Amino acid sequence: MADQCTPILVGCGDVTDIDTPVERGRSPYDLIAQAGRLALADTGGSGLAQAIDTVAMLRSYKDTSHRFETRLGGSTNPPKSVAKRLGLDASRHVYTWNGGNMPQSLANQFAEEISRGEMRAALVVGGEALRTQHGVERAGLSVSWHEDPGGQPELIGDPRRGWNDHEDRHNLRAAITQYPLYENAIRGVRGRSVAEHMKSMAQLMSGFSRVAAANPLATRREGYSAEQLATVNAGNRWIGFPYPRLMVSNAFIDQAAAFIITSVGMARALGIDESKWVYLHGCADGHDHWYTSERFDLHSSPAMRAASRRALEMAGKTIADVRFLDLYSCFPSAVEITCEELGIAEGDARGLTVTGGLVYFGGPGNSYVVMSICEMMRRLRSAPGSFGLVTANGNWVTKHSFGVYSTTPYQGRWTRENPAVLQAQLDALPKAPLTEVANGPAAIETYTVMHDKNGPAYSVVLGRLDSTGERFISNTPADPALLQDLQERESLGRPGIVRHNAGLNSFHPA
Repeated sequence: MADQCTPILVGCGDVTDIDTPVERGRSPYDLIAQAGRLALADTGGSGLAQAIDTVAMLRSYKDTSHRFETRLGGSTNPPKSVAKRLGLDASRHVYTWNGGNMPQSLANQFAEEISRGEMRAALVVGGEALRTQHGVERAGLSVSWHEDPGGQPELIGDPRRGWNDHEDRHNLRAAITQYPLYENAIRGVRGRSVAEHMKSMAQLMSGFSRVAAANPLATRREGYSAEQLATVNAGNRWIGFPYPRLMVSNAFIDQAAAFIITSVGMARALGIDESKWVYLHGCADGHDHWYTSERFDLHSSPAMRAASRRALEMAGKTIADVRFLDLYSCFPSAVEITCEELGIAEGDARGLTVTGGLVYFGGPGNSYVVMSICEMMRRLRSAPGSFGLVTANGNWVTKHSFGVYSTTPYQGRWTRENPAVLQAQLDALPKAPLTEVANGPAAIETYTVMHDKNGPAYSVVLGRLDSTGERFISNTPADPALLQDLQERESLGRPGIVRHNAGLNSFHPA
């Protein structure tokens, strides 16, 4: 019998809304509250609503990035807005800083608080209504999402932005610009041509697409073949080389999810049937060096490698013991690096996702992993005694969180290692030598060409100086012919000259 203070997940609920007309202006708080109701109903118990003392909500994209800012406004206390809709009189309202790692990180932190008797039960919610927001704004409708439920939420997570000023000056700030740099670095270390790597990426992502095709909650259910994903055309145009549109997640969806975490003792007292219980057997958190430009290389993740092993060791399992996997999948490079660090094949027979992944299931901002945890709970309940691994990733292969789950009762007193222990080890790892002022002969380490609807728009190059081996960030001249040549010719290792002027580096390829 598990200890009374052992943390367990007891309820889950998720919703994908593609039918409600945008003209109704349904707010994200209404959508998220719907998922919360489903999670409460899923427990099958009574009195849980009164036991919930914490409501935590993942940060909305409108509060994360200027790209998603809206004139519709929002709540001054988003988790409390959701709590009020559900009739929850929670004493604690938590709002996270940004990061796709945060849903699993919250589960890890709250499990620890529950194990110490500091929390009775928490409802974790998240979601986006960007489909509706976009439609309302385009139509110029008179809709307001402003509300003031009172109070201020507690903020959890790391408030630092994911890029530094030097990266910002070179347009290296958005995920769609960052991840292609990792992708081309992976291609380089694997010794593939662009065509060979496109085929490999397409094969990998078609597996995710097949899972999404069978998932009624997925937003892209076409079931794309590898050939379709690798073929660049008007419907699958370049976004950030080497990614066409169908390998990039779409945030403009209406999707929300919620799960409930409490203790074994509370679940017993409330009469929640044990068939609903899912135990967090192992967990870990850690981040790589914060900025892309300071990473020792762009094809690996020491934090992912170490934290995943910590989580599995805490659970007393190896990756071979895990039956269900959900790997964070905002872009192919995130999946490729995860597979490498976990020591599994990209074609692993278990499959790499239980939902279909962010690109095809849906990418509701910082909240995707709330949905993957929900689906993992259902998979494990349907296969009692099996184990599942959820991976979560924030920023650009930066922040990592892992959870190992099972219906098998956790034995002994639940405890985890202080995350600061691992983080100190990760912080001590070497960084790449970097110079902000680069001049002279150099070669491309990795690169991307960013596109708009009219074709190539600009490039970002990470290079190395011939004289010192120092890394530098640069752009190339924004000449369409040069950008097209940079993309069409093999440009990894390509020589050239870099020049610095007024705070910017410009690389001129040979």
